[in-house]
Amino acid sequence: MPEFIWTLQATWHLVNTRLEMDHAFDQPVCKKKKLWETVAEKVNTKLRESEVTDVTVKAYECDLKWRNMLATYRKNCERAKRLGASSVHWEFFKAMHEILGKSREEIEAQRRAKLSGTRVGKAMVSKRFTPILPNPPTTATPCTARPPQDVLQLYMELQERKMNMWAQQKALEERKIDAINNLAQAISSLAQKNSTPMSKDGL
Repeated sequence: MPEFIWTLQATWHLVNTRLEMDHAFDQPVCKKKKLWETVAEKVNTKLRESEVTDVTVKAYECDLKWRNMLATYRKNCERAKRLGASSVHWEFFKAMHEILGKSREEIEAQRRAKLSGTRVGKAMVSKRFTPILPNPPTTATPCTARPPQDVLQLYMELQERKMNMWAQQKALEERKIDAINNLAQAISSLAQKNSTPMSKDGL
């Protein structure tokens, strides 16, 4: 099978397709293999429409080519910082930088702008949604001491609980004593019944 050759047109198809799907690739949970298969399908479709080549590109070839282009893009970013944007002549730099060159602050601002229209965003704006803080605030009010009447009431409740427990335990002990006495009487009466026939036989 002939090897796929990255022509200028094929490379542009890859760049445009990958940049269009950049949001999907940025998702925290995504299957990159499936995404690259989609990229390859779109690139092959565009190449067939232009009738440039009959050789199809594979998903892993698109992934590898994009990694190499990212390395070149980062080198040109460093060059632009040192010498200015006019010093960069790489043909793909401008298209890639428009999508990939956004700072984290810009991306976060866009995300907040989108979120502001949702129910969660409106709740955050109206301060009805309170985010969970990693640490408690330092200005937290100290726990106030209980008033004396509350302490006295709590003490009385504890004493009442102890009295109730003591009464229940006393009732239980009394039941045990009654049961022992009943058992002793039953044994005694049974012993008397057994001894009565024996005394008659002795007569």
